[in-house]
Amino acid sequence: MAFRYCSRRWFSGGVIAALACSILACGSGGGSAAAPVSDQSPAAPQQPAVPKAAAAASVQVVLEVPTSLATAPFDTERKLTVPPAFGMRLWARLAGARFLALAPNGDILVSHPGSGKVYLLRERTGDVPQSFEFAGGMQKPHDMVFHTIGSTTYLYIAESQQVTRSEYRPGDTQTRARDVIVAGLPDASNTELQGSYFHELKNIAFSPDNRLYVSIASSCNVCIEDTQSTPQRGAIYEYAADGSNGRLYARGLRNAEGLAFLPGTSTLWAAVNNRDEIPYPFDNDFDGDGMSDLGKILPGYVDDNPPEPFTQVRDGGHYGWPFCNSQPNPAMSNLEAVRDDTLNRDGRWMDCATADRVSKGLRAHSAPLGMSFLHGSAVVESYRSGAVIALHGCWNCTSLRAGYKVVYFPFDAKGNAGNEIDLVSGFVTDPDARTVWGRPVDVIADAKGNLLVSDDYAGAIYQLYPK
Repeated sequence: MAFRYCSRRWFSGGVIAALACSILACGSGGGSAAAPVSDQSPAAPQQPAVPKAAAAASVQVVLEVPTSLATAPFDTERKLTVPPAFGMRLWARLAGARFLALAPNGDILVSHPGSGKVYLLRERTGDVPQSFEFAGGMQKPHDMVFHTIGSTTYLYIAESQQVTRSEYRPGDTQTRARDVIVAGLPDASNTELQGSYFHELKNIAFSPDNRLYVSIASSCNVCIEDTQSTPQRGAIYEYAADGSNGRLYARGLRNAEGLAFLPGTSTLWAAVNNRDEIPYPFDNDFDGDGMSDLGKILPGYVDDNPPEPFTQVRDGGHYGWPFCNSQPNPAMSNLEAVRDDTLNRDGRWMDCATADRVSKGLRAHSAPLGMSFLHGSAVVESYRSGAVIALHGCWNCTSLRAGYKVVYFPFDAKGNAGNEIDLVSGFVTDPDARTVWGRPVDVIADAKGNLLVSDDYAGAIYQLYPK
């Protein structure tokens, strides 16, 4: 969109102005003389500066590693591919680092579900960040959101079974008293699930009108039970800011990890992990053996299906799971859904034509996790109208070509997402041998215009910075 905008500005300010000058010089019809031309041409109207289009990752750089952090896997040189005029450094180490949150004073919170803790990292000049144990004794804390209501800033933390909130004041290095505002969320401790819950970590977001949104992910790859539970799983619920008046907002979203509202709008977006091991849903020959492949699990089909949704989420929407799956198209936009052969071959559970279309598709099994909008941040201007998504990567593909990177989607003024570009890649050194040294989890802008990327595989937080 930035390129098309620039073209429109050039056309209106250049070609039309030149055409007008040409008409004045030639005069009008009827044989009248041309008006005298002044020796001093009027100054051309000054055009507003137009941001350059966001550049994709194209330059390989050596990851900068402080000596104090140079233990495995950073005891050997690591290289990443980033956009031109950017560098990448290892900013901090924290085993199992998951989601990130920028505090109002610039501190960074990092969730660690495995230990039940949240850490606070405070930047220090000429040294690695200072680390504080901000909160502990929690049940698998995951997503965190700072939100101000009136004159009070709250920190909301999503645990596997509840959401808490506490007052926050700039400079705090330890949590204040936390109140449980949403209780009884399903996790592996539920008797119904008997200790089996694939995606029990919770994610949250806040709307501009102070509504809390909670993603309750699926307990399975594909199952009917999640659609019949209370609350439903594979769904997003809406609450008042104090946790009251909860209601089902949208469903059919298997595992909505990244949740955020497009700044300046009331539109919720979600980055979603879709199902695995999908059977071929069409009654035709896919693998070339002359026989129908309907219902078969074929690696060649599974590797590319179904796309991972990055989509607007509307109130009352149903995005298909577990009965319908999005189909990729060349633009990976406005994706249609087809019947899931495992549960809905005859269409009796859901007419897939009624499923909400997914706005944008990511490569199947990319495993999108954290997502952030960069509008209003201090990042380089050409990236400020877009979203960044951390792709954790495929665990069961025949090669590691899906995910394991950070991607960027530009957005236009109408709130439409453009084409995906790579922002950081290189964590996989040999996709066919399945050799990997890092897996991005979350990505946020810090207060200084850098991007921070967490990695639970390498136990790291990286900083992508402009040179």
